[in-house]
Amino acid sequence: MTKIAVLALGGNALIQEGQKGNVGEQFANTRMSLDGAVELLHQGFSIVITHGNGPQAGQEMLKNELAYKETPQMPLGAIVAETQGFIGYMIAQSMINRLKKENINKNVSVIITQVFVNKDDKSIDDPSKFVGRFYSEEEVPQLLAKGWIVKKDSGRGFRRVVPSPEPIDIIEKQTIKDLLINDNIVIAVGGGGIPVYYDKNGDIEGMDAVIDKDKASSLLSKQIDAEKFYIMTNEKHVCLNYRKYNEILLNELTVSKAREYLRQGQFPAGSMGPKIESMISFVEETGNSGHIGSIDLAKDVIKGKSGTVILPG
Repeated sequence: MTKIAVLALGGNALIQEGQKGNVGEQFANTRMSLDGAVELLHQGFSIVITHGNGPQAGQEMLKNELAYKETPQMPLGAIVAETQGFIGYMIAQSMINRLKKENINKNVSVIITQVFVNKDDKSIDDPSKFVGRFYSEEEVPQLLAKGWIVKKDSGRGFRRVVPSPEPIDIIEKQTIKDLLINDNIVIAVGGGGIPVYYDKNGDIEGMDAVIDKDKASSLLSKQIDAEKFYIMTNEKHVCLNYRKYNEILLNELTVSKAREYLRQGQFPAGSMGPKIESMISFVEETGNSGHIGSIDLAKDVIKGKSGTVILPG
């Protein structure tokens, strides 16, 4: 029986703070992000690597803005597809080279992934997902004139907000399962997947929205019967009272405690909240443990020496 693990890499891990995000930097960061994946392979797991795309999608959106007089604007779904291909290419090439060094004989496949959402999801009427760059208050009227919804973000300026509907179903889940059975490492659900829905004719149609990549990764983990689910971030542990004088690092966390801390506001929607919600869903439905830890310590997270484990109960 194939043991499956899903490893979710944060998009910010591929463009570090202070970097410009050129291709050389992103490839270097990608190569450094694969220690956890290799450790899972050594432990006998078949793996799916998922990834964020926030910084990369932000770059594409900026290109859209700057070149609007020269080339057609691309909707968010198309931008997600573009970044899935680009980031998937970087991970696949880096993984193939790493497999050669590790003397591991496996194929690597990148799946451009579509994810069904509800066309009437509540986030469509009240979008709250910040995307793209910051703008000054003086720029807001012209942004509103473009039909954008704009809100103040963290006191640093104004940003565009878009719907972030809940993922319902992964279209390519069976393809991913088949590839795993046939000894492939699979890269999928990049940037949360391309949001799609059924139109009135029953055809699949894209939506101008983005899906949380941790929630989509959790859904995929459940649909392909993963035994392990890992979310790799910039933080070593899940914390209470984050970055306050009384901060507490958590080595383990039960589902019931995680729910309680969520209600208390310990895990904000813009940072750790979706990761905790995604882990609760996975652990509760499968009965397996989930793990959140630092991408820089990924090997130790996989070995259980670092990070926070989320447990049933």
